[in-house]
Formats: sequence, structure tokens, C-alpha cells
Amino acid sequence: MKSLAELKELKNKVQKEMKKRDQGTKAEIIVGMGTCGIAAGARNILKAVLAEIEKRDLDVRVTQTGCIGMCEKEPLIDVKLPGKEKITYGNLSEADVQKIISEHVVNGSVVTDLVIARHK
Repeated sequence: MKSLAELKELKNKVQKEMKKRDQGTKAEIIVGMGTCGIAAGARNILKAVLAEIEKRDLDVRVTQTGCIGMCEKEPLIDVKLPGKEKITYGNLSEADVQKIISEHVVNGSVVTDLVIARHK
């Protein structure tokens, strides 16, 4: 750090990132980060999720989990909106992440062609 302004900027950035992890009554995206997921590209999916949320300035909780149990469908994410069933999306690309956030997280419409499971 070369100045107090740089330190304050870093503090604000970290606080904003931590806010995304807060629990509560907001949308949640869970990224499968088991070894099978990582091998299938889950790190890029996580980066795409965080970038899209940042770009849209959304109040969404993002977490990571280990193996979800559907290794052949990796990379996987779960989307849970308050009061709605949890949806698991699989075989994802970074472009799919943008579509899921735009259609499901923002507009509440499940992206049916990417769904691999619904959980009540």
C-alpha cells in the first residue's frame, strides 16, 4: 500500500466481496468445486459467476461446495431463489452462466435446457 486511499479502496472491495457471501433471504448460487468439477472447468465457472454478478451489481450469495455427486454432468451450479425450489444446472460453459444469471436469477425463469435436477 502506498497510500491511505489505496487501503480504503481495498477495504471497500473486500467488504463488497464478503457481502456476496452473507446468508439471508437472497438468491444463492452454489458452485460445485470437487476435484471432478475443477477438472471439468468449475474454476472458470466460478469466475464467470462472480464476474456476472459484479457486472450486474446483484445482491447474490455465492458459495462453493465439494462434490455434488453427478461427476458426469460437471461443471455444476445450484441456483436457489427465496421461496423457490433449488435448480441444478450442469455441463456448463461460461456463456451458460450469463444466460442462467440473466434469465433465472434476475428474471426468475428457469433455463430448462440446462437443468439436470430440481429439488423441493
